[in-house]
Amino acid sequence: MAKKTSLYAVHPGVKMMQDWVKSLPEKTGKSLEEWVEFLKKEGPKEEKQRRVWLKEKHEFGTNAAWWITDYAEGKSPWEGNPEDYLLAAETYVENMFSGAKRELKKLYDQILKVALTIGPEIKICPCKTIVPLYRNHVFAQIKPRTKTQIDLGFALQKTPFTTRLMDTGGAKKKDRITHYVAIQQLSDIDEEVLYWLTKAYQLDASKKP
Repeated sequence: MAKKTSLYAVHPGVKMMQDWVKSLPEKTGKSLEEWVEFLKKEGPKEEKQRRVWLKEKHEFGTNAAWWITDYAEGKSPWEGNPEDYLLAAETYVENMFSGAKRELKKLYDQILKVALTIGPEIKICPCKTIVPLYRNHVFAQIKPRTKTQIDLGFALQKTPFTTRLMDTGGAKKKDRITHYVAIQQLSDIDEEVLYWLTKAYQLDASKKP
């Protein structure tokens, strides 16, 4: 049987995690598996204290301390394996549009259909609560806000806001997603939405990952 092709692309975080795991022996003298074994043998038993111990005694950064602890706790992050991530991505979307928000799935599907027409470099990389769209960086974001509304966000830098193209507050927080449009029905996914998706995609054209 042919393997199902995923609509989704591997999240950029996967490569970051793989590079980190690969660099551990050279940078620290131990592989990930050796750090996990060492943590279990020499470190605290409580999860929170394990992170503190790794940071304070072994000078790991916050992310690395969390990752090693998660592996030790049997909660291996999906970022370490592309196939695991793609399986997780499908589940993230299923969960995101289930229950009271299941009616939003048709809006989500239409947003993706439109977005995929604007250029060949689009990567759809679901997370647990949002679905970012990447080119070199995130240029748009799908977020179910309520059971009747999706916020479709855009990285539009200093583009003026309008009554429809609203402020996410992202510019003040130095987030990439600065603007959003409320999507409540299929007719909201119109030419204006296509224009803003295209503009955000184009703005990221010259950016380096």
